[in-house]
Amino acid sequence: MRSLREVRDSLLAREKKRIAVAAAEDRPVLEAVKEAVQMGIAEATLCGDEAKIRQIAEEIELDVNKVTIVNEPDIRKSAEAAVKLVHNGEAQLVMKGLIGTADFLRAVLNKEWGLRTGKILSHVAVFDSVKLDRLILMTDAAMVMYPTLEEKIAMINNTIPVCQALEIEDPKAAAVCAVEVLNPSMQPTLDAASLAIMSQRGQFKGITVDGPLALDNALNEDAARHKGIKSPVAGHADVLLMPNIECGNIMWKTLVYMARCEIAGVLMGAAAPVVITSRSDAPETKLNSIALALLIAGNKDKK
Repeated sequence: MRSLREVRDSLLAREKKRIAVAAAEDRPVLEAVKEAVQMGIAEATLCGDEAKIRQIAEEIELDVNKVTIVNEPDIRKSAEAAVKLVHNGEAQLVMKGLIGTADFLRAVLNKEWGLRTGKILSHVAVFDSVKLDRLILMTDAAMVMYPTLEEKIAMINNTIPVCQALEIEDPKAAAVCAVEVLNPSMQPTLDAASLAIMSQRGQFKGITVDGPLALDNALNEDAARHKGIKSPVAGHADVLLMPNIECGNIMWKTLVYMARCEIAGVLMGAAAPVVITSRSDAPETKLNSIALALLIAGNKDKK
C-alpha cells in the first residue's frame, strides 16, 4: 500500500473489526470513531461515563444506535472494561480516550486480563509523504526513551506485522544516525552496526536491517550513491529506527507541522493493536491511526 487513503479504502472490502474505547467521553476521539463507523470500516464499543458520551454524541451527531455503550463512570474501570473486551475476543483493538496514558497502559499490561505478551511495547508511526513513492514507518516517537540494543531489536521486530499488514514486500529497515560511518564516540552507530551484522547473519526474520545510515542516504538513492554507500537498504528504507525518543518525536512533529505529511500511529508488542493519540493530533491522524490498527488486527486474524 502506498498511501493512508489506500489503507482506509482497503478496509471497506474486509470484515469489520470492533474497537473498544477506554474513557470514551473524549470529543476528538469520538469524532474519529464516528468517521470510522460512518465509513463502514469499524464497529465500536464505548466504555465510560454514558451520560457524558451521549452528550458529546449529540453535539457531534454521532448516532448512538450504531455503537455500543458500556456505562462505567470510573475512568480506571472503564479502561479495564475496554481491555477485557479485547482480551475476551469481543473487540480486536483498544483505544485510549480521556484517561492518562499511565493508567491506560496499566490496564493494557494487567497480568490477569490484559494484553501482555512479554514483548516490549513500542510506537510505530506511518507517514504518507507526497515526495515519496511509498509509506514510511518510524519507531519510536512515544514509548521507548533511550533504547538499548536489545530494545532496538524488539522495536524492529514490532514493525514487521505493520509492514505485513501494509503488504510491503521484503521490508527494509535503516538504523538512522547522525552519520553513516562508525564512530566509537556515538553509541547509536555501534548499535546500528550490530543490527546490520545480525541481519546479515539471518537473525531477523521478515525484514532486512542496515546501518548506520544518515536520514538522507536511508531514503534517497541519489544521496546514497553520491556517498558511495552500497547497501540493500540505502535509498530504499521502508522503516526508520530512530536512535532515541527525542529524535523520533522531533521527526514526527517536523513532518506533521512543516512537511504536512499524513500520519498514523499504533502501539505494537501487545496481543492486539493499541491506539494512543495525542489531544493535539488532527482528527485525520486519529482516523488514520484507527484504520491502521484495524488493518493490523485483520491481518493478524488471517494467519
